[in-house]
Amino acid sequence: MITIVSELPRSGTSLMMQMLVAGGMTPLSDGERRADEDNPRGYLEWERIKQLPKDPACIAGAEGKVVKVISQLLLALPAGHEYRVIFMQRPMAEVLASQDQMLRRRGTYKEGADQAAVSAAFEKHLREVYAWMEGKPYVKSLRVPYHDTLHQPEEVAQQLEQFLGIRLNIEAMVQQVDGSLYRNRGK
Repeated sequence: MITIVSELPRSGTSLMMQMLVAGGMTPLSDGERRADEDNPRGYLEWERIKQLPKDPACIAGAEGKVVKVISQLLLALPAGHEYRVIFMQRPMAEVLASQDQMLRRRGTYKEGADQAAVSAAFEKHLREVYAWMEGKPYVKSLRVPYHDTLHQPEEVAQQLEQFLGIRLNIEAMVQQVDGSLYRNRGK
């Protein structure tokens, strides 16, 4: 089984990875992307996953582990593995606000972006990803609202334990949630 944490960027995937690792899962992470102001506890990413469309076999390295895969790359997951996808769901206005803040801090923000068009494109993409996941017998998914993770972490941790079918350290998972890091709440 390969456990995947996914969604749009800035949707709480790093928090979910931190919870799962604290719960006892082994991450597939290379440490290349370091903690920063946007994510002070780190990203827990694996750079090689970006090659998934060109090298689908690379996912085999995640067998028995948890790996972060952005939603755009999920469609490249090859058959032949059993996937458990934990799909974070954060309100679109918060995703966009968080992305804008991150881009501003990095100096790559582009003024005048049509937020409505970006939001519509993301929503369309998510519908495609949901349909893909539901249509694959080797993919099981659990949608986890970001706000539930923040406000009901024990319940979310218990849902994850049941979904994954493994024992997790629920208390350690709950301790990973830090409400002070919930800063970009949309407009």
